[in-house]
Amino acid sequence: MPGVRSMTVFTLPGIPEVEAGDDLAALIADALEAAGETLEPGDIIVAAQKIVSKAEGRYIELADMTPGDEALEWAAKTEKDPRLVQAILDETEKVLRWRPNLLVVEHKRGWVMANAGADQSNIEGAEGERVLMLPLDPDASAAGIRSGLEARYGGPVGVIIADSVGRAWRVGTVGLALGASGVRVMADIRGELDRQGRELKVSIVGAGDEIAAAANLLIGEAAEGTPVAVVRGLDMLDGSQTGADLVRASSEDLFR
Repeated sequence: MPGVRSMTVFTLPGIPEVEAGDDLAALIADALEAAGETLEPGDIIVAAQKIVSKAEGRYIELADMTPGDEALEWAAKTEKDPRLVQAILDETEKVLRWRPNLLVVEHKRGWVMANAGADQSNIEGAEGERVLMLPLDPDASAAGIRSGLEARYGGPVGVIIADSVGRAWRVGTVGLALGASGVRVMADIRGELDRQGRELKVSIVGAGDEIAAAANLLIGEAAEGTPVAVVRGLDMLDGSQTGADLVRASSEDLFR
């Protein structure tokens, strides 16, 4: 029907438990083929941050952590394990807010998030003594996966590394594009006209986060076991932008 626009999102079953050193592009391609699917030019692959961190071995053993004075102070305030607090502070530029069991921080890469992304869910072994941290460079991680998939399938694709984060003003978590490669993550439509002919003055669309959030509805948050989704039908490939483009500078942030 003229004027109808649509997109398709589907998850990939069969992604195994990811271990340090695994080739994520190969695991994704194998899962595609096992599902009778392939990648088409223009597809965008959304991968959960957790499997990227696991593949990159971003584990911290709490037994190896020695909390410093600052960590001990924050641990007393938040009632958190001082060793975990030290792991959080090691990834943190600044602590912005806190309450019991929570530190809202500015990550060293500019993101504002809870506990610097430190995660202890869906981690095998260590019985609470192991913490998974965010990838060191999610944009580079996305670029590596993209390169592997394009080598196998040919046509251009995009990759987003997604994480679930809370937001000011709203209840609940949503998907956020921590890293991206080959995707237009930000659409600056300032200067365009609305339907009444008025010029748009401030409109910038965070398309990367919107794609990540759509995929996260299917990827899930708990025991779904589907950490990768394919988004099809969007004309959103762009090699000039990365996830870092979505980070608002602190000088422009009214809440920091």
